Amino acid sequence: MISRRNIRVKVMQSIYTITTLDGDTKPGEPQKILQQHLDQTLSLLTYLTWFLTEVSRYAETDAHQRASKHLPSEKDLNVNTKIAGNELLWKILEDESVKKQVAAFRPEGIADRELIRKIYQQLTESAEYRQYISHNSREKNEEKKIIEYILNDLLLANEVFLSHIEENFSNWDDDGEMVVQLLVTFLQKPGSVNYNQLMSTEKAQFAKNLLQTVLEKDKHLEEMIIPKLKNWDPERIALLDMIMMKMGVAEFLYFETIPPKVTINEYIDLAKDYSTQQSGQFVNGILDNIHKELVQEGRMHKVDYKKQG
Repeated sequence: MISRRNIRVKVMQSIYTITTLDGDTKPGEPQKILQQHLDQTLSLLTYLTWFLTEVSRYAETDAHQRASKHLPSEKDLNVNTKIAGNELLWKILEDESVKKQVAAFRPEGIADRELIRKIYQQLTESAEYRQYISHNSREKNEEKKIIEYILNDLLLANEVFLSHIEENFSNWDDDGEMVVQLLVTFLQKPGSVNYNQLMSTEKAQFAKNLLQTVLEKDKHLEEMIIPKLKNWDPERIALLDMIMMKMGVAEFLYFETIPPKVTINEYIDLAKDYSTQQSGQFVNGILDNIHKELVQEGRMHKVDYKKQG
């Protein structure tokens, strides 16, 4: 499932996009922009999953091409295609949510077929593959082990593959770690990840509400932040820093189940990752100052989140 941190990143990016657009946004446009950012996560997961299966299935393509040679050798006529019938592979291919997303996304449109062939070739030359095809039986652990080897050693450790992903998915740096974990979880327990619903209803509502609240309360949030800037000129504050501070203050005021400490820590980390070197400390100072003021004035209305489970 998509994490709240990832949701905050998507909301932040959506607000940044909206803020830098020329003219006013049309009704419903902010939510569409947010959905586009969220859809990027699913597209990346779908493509990574599809590419993994294509490398595994390439054994059949290889066998067909070699058998079709004008003068095929005995080796050409006896290509081992055990990997193409891998039981875990087919659990992935037959998963209804995976099939639906592959059909919708059409990953073959951006696929690098030559890269698939080269990675398959690397697979066939590996000791792990030779061990895998050395016996005909299908042990559950061995079936999983070879698929995980392809993912971890031939894809994620392959600079050419990662460059291919980065060229086609601008969200790799944002979503890569989480998407890989989702795929690993799926491999551990097929069916455990629903590709049709990567967010719970609660998290989807959180994303929508956070975006809407920051946009609707923009002036009020800004009025709370600017007095705390002291010698800083608001016009010279990095746009992303201002957006993250507004999101943090919005969580203080309008999201009663989120502990203030969680909010502050989240935006410190995001500021460090997405803005300037000094942003983490800067955002921390402003949010902490506003939090203390809200507590003193009795305006921090939080439920007992420890009982929320």
